[in-house]
Amino acid sequence: MTAPANPLRILVVEDEPALRRFLVPTLAGQGYQVLTAATAAEGLAQARSHNPDLVLLDLGLPDQDGMEVLRQLRAWSRRPIVILSARNQERDKVRALDHGADDYLAKPFGAAELLARLRAALRRAVQTEAGDSVVAGGGLRVDLARRDVSLDGRPVHLTALEYRLLEALVRRHGKVATHAQLLVEVWGPGGAGNTHYLRIYMAMLRRKLEADPARPRHFITEPGVGYRLDLDGPG
Repeated sequence: MTAPANPLRILVVEDEPALRRFLVPTLAGQGYQVLTAATAAEGLAQARSHNPDLVLLDLGLPDQDGMEVLRQLRAWSRRPIVILSARNQERDKVRALDHGADDYLAKPFGAAELLARLRAALRRAVQTEAGDSVVAGGGLRVDLARRDVSLDGRPVHLTALEYRLLEALVRRHGKVATHAQLLVEVWGPGGAGNTHYLRIYMAMLRRKLEADPARPRHFITEPGVGYRLDLDGPG
């Protein structure tokens, strides 16, 4: 199986070294890019810096309760969060889900169950936010589920940030995405206000995905507001 050009990024926030040693190769073996953190503070910093596609979050962290980490993540991110915890009472599961978790795995758990839960959470995220996982028009085709991008039938390689920007636009296909929305979704809260990031990376996308980058058909600027992806126009 060919590895995806833009691998999904998973952040593991877990303080048990033995469990991290199990999780990292298990996830990496499935083609995921894995980030790790052993504390709440480190996990929040990693999430803000890398804006992962999914977070595996332990509730029993040494410096802060995982529920508070969940609350802080949900304040700015809609990415899937799957709880890992030795707390297996129903009230703990309900509380985590009510606070915005997408799923809850009680320890101990096996690799097969873990991977199945992750696939389901990622699949739901694509279906919920994008509707159909494939959008196409004007020679451009984006498959969010497979993370494949092609132009006139030829695969296009994008950097991680280029893909994240494209993904954010695809999820709002036909609608305007504001500067603030794009900056937070692509770069995390630390990117707020840095609109020059958007200008630079939008120019990169247009060079790779527009027939005439100087006269874009698909990546439309909405002056003073943001950008819009249009795959329904002529051609």
